[in-house]
Amino acid sequence: MKTIKSIKRAVRRFLLETQMLLGSPEAEKGTSFDSAQVLQDRVRDAIRRLECVQIDPVNAVRPNQHLVLAARIPGYRPEVLDELLRAGAFFEYLANAACIIPMEDYPIFEPTRQRLRERVQPQLDQFKAIADGVLQKLGEEGPLPSKAFESDQRVHGYWDNVSAKTKATSHVLNLLLDAAHIAVVGREGNQRLFDLSSRIVPGELQGRKMEKGEALSALLDKYFRAYRVFEPSDPRLGWQRLSAGERREAIDRRIQAGEVVRVEVEGLAKPYFILASDSGRLCSHIEAEQDGIADDDKDISVYFLPPLDNLLWSRKRLEDLFAFEYRWEIYTPAAKRKYGYYAMPILAGDRLIGRMDPRLDKKSRHLTVQLLQIEPHVKFTGPLKKQVLNALQTFAVSHGADTFSIEQTRLK
Repeated sequence: MKTIKSIKRAVRRFLLETQMLLGSPEAEKGTSFDSAQVLQDRVRDAIRRLECVQIDPVNAVRPNQHLVLAARIPGYRPEVLDELLRAGAFFEYLANAACIIPMEDYPIFEPTRQRLRERVQPQLDQFKAIADGVLQKLGEEGPLPSKAFESDQRVHGYWDNVSAKTKATSHVLNLLLDAAHIAVVGREGNQRLFDLSSRIVPGELQGRKMEKGEALSALLDKYFRAYRVFEPSDPRLGWQRLSAGERREAIDRRIQAGEVVRVEVEGLAKPYFILASDSGRLCSHIEAEQDGIADDDKDISVYFLPPLDNLLWSRKRLEDLFAFEYRWEIYTPAAKRKYGYYAMPILAGDRLIGRMDPRLDKKSRHLTVQLLQIEPHVKFTGPLKKQVLNALQTFAVSHGADTFSIEQTRLK
């Protein structure tokens, strides 16, 4: 297939469409679901369409996975995701990072599981007695939270600094999770619930053996479907450990097979790539641009995206297509932060126009926006400001707040 030539706006609108962010959430205000099953089905569909959703426990409003889904599903409730995890519809494992993944994809992650098992096995051998005790307790009583496992022994865990230590049982739970001997099946507050993988993963999926090459190829395809617009400089391409040359070769092979298409974007020195099956969708956006379709500030959708939203996974893509620089400042010292600890990019129509840094007080049911920042080049017109404030009201209510306030607005 020939190279597709496009302007930036058509590519980013295609990307937003595939990321379920080109609709109008306002159109579904007041949506009510006939049953819990309907909402469950919508959550299943969203995660399958996105391929996976990244997990993060930081809870300025709600954890990342819930904010991602709430942005795309009016009426979303966090307990629905926990119910689906308990029911075995999804599993948590490493993809883009720690992610919620459809259970049917379990077999293609076997190379990742094997790599991690080899890495953590020496430590599991070191803590064999504790690991055996954890597995026995889960077998007899699971699912259980981490607080159900007590230990007087303290060790250095994953996130501990030189001086800090964590419970040996907590460390072992993480090792067993990496090795896929156990699985997360839900949460109680910030506490993960664990159970044996053998009890959660259906037998036919546990028994489905794939050749390593076949599994890695399927994992690369899943990455392409998740990103939709991709390029070989991403070190996480395929969620595998590929060198720069291997990443280029992987894309070239797909081009030769007619599965991937090169996209030359006006104003960019290097091309992006899409799946050949997505060519028609991209071309429809290119044609719409040629027909002069434009958004009206009076009638656009506004979304507030969490720092680990799927759309934000590639910072390079954000800069190339949206002219938007984004850095999550959670690890930046407070005095050096420009936008805030949990600054969420604001998507208005097909533009990223700024950031808002929210905090939810669950007791008072009040959402405080510590900073509402609008990019200097954006004309914050009356209609656009109204759309943003209306969207903030919707955001606050959907996440359990009765009221919201803005402490500071920055337009420069």
